[in-house]
Amino acid sequence: MHASPSRQPRIAQSVVKTRTSSSASPALASQLTILIRSESSPHPRRNAVALETVKLRNPLLPLRAVLPGLLVLCLTVSGCRHHPVQAVAPPPPPTEQAPPSPAPVEPAPETHGPVLHSEIGIASWYGAPYHNALAANGQVYDENAMTAAHRTLPMGTVVRVTNLSTRQSVVVTIADRGPFVPGRILDLSRAAARKIGVWRTGTARVRIDVLRYPPAATQSGRWCVQIGVLHHEGDARRLQQKLQREYPSANVIDFKGATGYWVRIRPYGQSHTSAEQIARILQPVEGQAYLVRLN
Repeated sequence: MHASPSRQPRIAQSVVKTRTSSSASPALASQLTILIRSESSPHPRRNAVALETVKLRNPLLPLRAVLPGLLVLCLTVSGCRHHPVQAVAPPPPPTEQAPPSPAPVEPAPETHGPVLHSEIGIASWYGAPYHNALAANGQVYDENAMTAAHRTLPMGTVVRVTNLSTRQSVVVTIADRGPFVPGRILDLSRAAARKIGVWRTGTARVRIDVLRYPPAATQSGRWCVQIGVLHHEGDARRLQQKLQREYPSANVIDFKGATGYWVRIRPYGQSHTSAEQIARILQPVEGQAYLVRLN
C-alpha cells in the first residue's frame, strides 16, 4: 500500500551561505554544520540526508566561546565584594537577679528594765508526757510555748535564759514548777530549749536573769515542801501518813504527777521560813525534798 501524495516525504534542504563583511579576520572563521533531516517520513532509512559545510565568517562566535569564562570571572568578582552588613540589635543584657535576702535576724530579747535577780546552774527541758497536761499554774502545759518551770520564782515571772556555752538567749515566763532532779535549777519548754541549743544536748549550763516579777506577786508568797518522785502509790500513801504524824499542824497530801507520785507538805501559814526549815531537816529515804513556791 502506497502513501498518498500528501504523505509523500518532504525533504527540506537548506543551505545557507553567509559571508561576513570583508573586514572580518580570516582567523575568526569557523565551520557550521547544519543537519537537515526529512520530517514525518514513513521510510526514514530511505531518505537522504543533506549535509553541507558552510564557512561562516561570523565575529560573534569567538565571543560565544569565551562567554562562559567571562561569566565565571564576573561571578568570582561579585562574590569577593563585601555584602552590606545588616545592623542587628544587640541582645538585651541578662536580667540581674536580686541577691537572696539574708535570713531574718531575731531581735534581741526584751530586757524589761534592769536585771532584778540572777542565778547560774544547769537547765534541762521537758515535753512529753507533760505536754497538754495540767501545769502548776492551773493551765495546760504547751511544749511549743516560751515557758519554763522553776521551783521558787513566782508564777508569771519573766526571765532571760542564756546558754553560757553558745551565748544564745531566750525570754520565757515561769509557768510551772520543777525541775525535780537534784542539781538542776530550770526546766525549759521544748520550744525554748531549741532556741538556745539545749534541745539536742538535753542539759546546759545557763544564767537566769529575772527581768520582771508579776504585779500580784508578794515577796512572802505561799510555800511548801514537795517530796518525790515515788513510783508506787502505796509508797506515797505510807510517806504521807508518816509525815502527817511528824508535822501535825501541816497539811500533808499525796498526788499523782505525770511521771509518778508526790507528797507535799504545806506548813502552817505556808510561809517561806517554815517551809525552808522543814526542807532543811527533812531527809526522806523515799525521795528528794524540794522547796517549792505555790504561787
